[in-house]
Amino acid sequence: MQLESQLNQLLFAKNSQSVKYGKLTEQFLPFSKEFPFNSENFRFIGSPIDGIVFENDRIIFCEFKSNESRLSQKQKSIKSLVEEKKIEWAEFFLK
Repeated sequence: MQLESQLNQLLFAKNSQSVKYGKLTEQFLPFSKEFPFNSENFRFIGSPIDGIVFENDRIIFCEFKSNESRLSQKQKSIKSLVEEKKIEWAEFFLK
């Protein structure tokens, strides 16, 4: 029983480290040489996607993944909406 508890603690710690690594990666990736866009045009959102790049001729939604992480169901849904061009513009004015 104690061995199982220790294994569960190790697995939890490993998963926790993976999440921390992923969060750290999200923060610096737009400033790395691997990022294919101008980092000055990147805006961090954080959730449910990592950020948006505003280029002169297009807008790019960005999600950064590390190791074996995959898109969440919400991220998959957003990706589908973008691919289906179900994107709108809305303006709101306060009086």
